[in-house]
Amino acid sequence: MQSTKESLEVLFEDNHIIIVNKKAGDITQGDKTGDKPLSDVVKEYVKDKYNKPGNVFIGTVHRLDRPTSGIVIFARTSKALERLNKMLRDKTINKTYWAIVKNKPQKEKDTLTNFLKKDTKKNKSFVYKKEIEGSKKATLHYTVIKKLDNYSLLEIDLETGRHHQIRTQLSHIGSPIKGDLKYGFDRSNKDGSISLHARKIAFIHPVSKEKISVIAPTPNDVIWNACH
Repeated sequence: MQSTKESLEVLFEDNHIIIVNKKAGDITQGDKTGDKPLSDVVKEYVKDKYNKPGNVFIGTVHRLDRPTSGIVIFARTSKALERLNKMLRDKTINKTYWAIVKNKPQKEKDTLTNFLKKDTKKNKSFVYKKEIEGSKKATLHYTVIKKLDNYSLLEIDLETGRHHQIRTQLSHIGSPIKGDLKYGFDRSNKDGSISLHARKIAFIHPVSKEKISVIAPTPNDVIWNACH
């Protein structure tokens, strides 16, 4: 079994925050599966690296769906967590995603705005053209940045962060994400992942006020490698 240090890909760290590249299949926070969450792996990493006795504080700032890979930010202090949470609410953290889809969208570049409603029992979101009870407005911007033989690579900037938003909205325009059976792709990826990757994050550091911009390498597989 890999040691914590080997299995954790740290993209940025200082006294206040730690940014890691989540592998598809990892869970960000503990859930009913009982599988070890990434937050615990980060805690072990910090404890081990800095020889910290006792409990280590790690605050989860945001999550990624289990089958998705890419950037996740954790806070190392409660002050940083509080400020990062406010930044998320104020939409001052810019997140860019990459998605490999089948059926190239009709437009090379577009803004998608829908109303999404989450079905908790099915753990799935559904698209509505108009607002209905319990729905939330969802907006994203996409650009086709590469065409492969059978797929297209899209770059996506999120304006809102809804449940399964990118997956739902791309499926709705007929371009489901590779491997995403839940939202209309015809077969799963071998490793159970979906080809959605949190590629880049940019924000002003909550404590030092420096500009932080981090890019996460894509998973090492044939199709992702063809995207570069």
